Amino acid sequence: MIGTEVHPKQVGVVTWVNGPVVRARGSRDVSMHEVVQVGPEHLVGEVIRLTGDTITLQVYEETAGLKPGTPLYTTGAPLSLELGPGLMSGIFDGIQRPLPVIEARNGAFIPRGIRLTPLYRKQAWGFVPRAEIGQPVHGGVILGVVQETPLVEHRVMLPHGISGELTWIAPEGEYTLEDEIARVATLLGERSVTMLQRWPVRKPRPSQARLRPSELLVTGQRVLDTFFPLAKGGTAAIPGGFGAGKTVLQHQIAKWSDADVIIYVGCGERGNEMADVLRQFPELRDAHSGRPLMERTILIANTSNMPVAAREASIYTGVTLAEYYRDMGYDVALMADSTSRWAEALREISGRLEEMPADEGFPAYLPARLAEFYERAGRVTTLNGDNGSVSLIGAVSPPGGDFSEPVTQHTRRFVRCFWALDKALAAERHFPSVNWLESYSQYVDELGDWWKAQGFDNWAALREQALDLLQRENHLQQIVQLIGADALPDDQRLILETARLLREGFLQQNAMDDVDTFASIDKQIRLLSLILDFHGQATRLIDRGCPVIVIRALPSVGKIVRLKDTVTNDAVEQIDAVRDQLRDEIRELEQRYI
Repeated sequence: MIGTEVHPKQVGVVTWVNGPVVRARGSRDVSMHEVVQVGPEHLVGEVIRLTGDTITLQVYEETAGLKPGTPLYTTGAPLSLELGPGLMSGIFDGIQRPLPVIEARNGAFIPRGIRLTPLYRKQAWGFVPRAEIGQPVHGGVILGVVQETPLVEHRVMLPHGISGELTWIAPEGEYTLEDEIARVATLLGERSVTMLQRWPVRKPRPSQARLRPSELLVTGQRVLDTFFPLAKGGTAAIPGGFGAGKTVLQHQIAKWSDADVIIYVGCGERGNEMADVLRQFPELRDAHSGRPLMERTILIANTSNMPVAAREASIYTGVTLAEYYRDMGYDVALMADSTSRWAEALREISGRLEEMPADEGFPAYLPARLAEFYERAGRVTTLNGDNGSVSLIGAVSPPGGDFSEPVTQHTRRFVRCFWALDKALAAERHFPSVNWLESYSQYVDELGDWWKAQGFDNWAALREQALDLLQRENHLQQIVQLIGADALPDDQRLILETARLLREGFLQQNAMDDVDTFASIDKQIRLLSLILDFHGQATRLIDRGCPVIVIRALPSVGKIVRLKDTVTNDAVEQIDAVRDQLRDEIRELEQRYI
């Protein structure tokens, strides 16, 4: 959690307390963002402002009972995470305290001043060396590997700031986090290396180069992958009002995406909702291996009834963990649920600091903080020469579903994927309730080559045609409300029918259905091709005078909507069989309307 001294030094005394914000008068040796401890219980805090000899800090624990005159101690380190084997499958709070360990020792509530190491020191890990003695090494180079879980190989990296020649490396065997595994001869002398390292949460981890996003993050959700795709290393926002399905959609992405590692940050959400996450995730099975999903997942839980300052830190805790596994060469997906609650924590702390408010009371630096967070996404060449990525997916909870509020508007500036959830669609039981008229993805052009490499050269054309039909349907619905669908000509009624097939047979997806919960890329394209092929053939029939009501009554048309939950991903040929049947039925009609 924090690089703390064994005997922290007193640097001042508390002069003012306002909720999680505390002021103290004392030494000028304290630095910005340094971790401090308050009072006899050594409550954890972080310096957020320095004015002369006045130190302002935010405390990550309950401050009830603090009073002027309480001593303030320094630790000499910024807010940092412990990094090493043992992170995977872990459940931590916003400042990396291990929640299962706290529960085992103290019950369901976190006592004030509790001090626990995030990673268990006594567990031995099977270390296999990969580097060789005499090899020149630098920060980020992989020294060896540890099988952290059956799904994740932990690649032990040389900590940043160390470079030189490897003079010794431990032989294959069992070692704890604090055991020496290597020695490096540097210009300042020989350095000992263990598997445990620390990193400041507010400082992005370095890489060799940033790469252009060019590979799809496959989620198995048709509306996302086919219509509004997210690249690995990309950024996405999921805005939506209460009940629109943000959390379920993030769960689906976590469960089914082809990311190697999942980081889920529950930031300020309701306690019962986060409790469901903590209960459900350990029971979920990884779709690709059949193993428990938790074997490649880390959960950060900071609910709305936890100290508000720790909510602000939880986002940085999550993204630092994501960057750490990215540096091993993994593709990491981070879900933040929700950044609105994080922004509200910023607003509360800003108000207690008596700062000048901006839009709706949020601090003027809200856009800068959002930009700073989303900028840490990306696909990179790591310092070891591998490729890794961090994809950031942030849920936004605008009050009343109003997308014009500041958090949604500023988030929109910094993300390239906008998956707008529609409360009206959710009320109609249309899930995922992604509004295809308000959503967009700016990765479409960059992912074209990836789709071609999968053998789907026609993806961009199919996507454009489908979105055009849905757009035209939206315009026609306004007319239908005035004069009714029966008053429209048959070619326009066909647009309504095709759009219905797109909505019910493609865009809707049942997360609770064993077949429909995940759709492979092959199945997605075949389904979309079938619906658009129907539209093309039906258009020719209507041009020959065939009524749309006759076309709608064809047996194969009724099957199209049911294909999504009757055809499994390994039996997609059945979709082609329905297409052949449809063509035969259309051919028969063509004979009647020659």
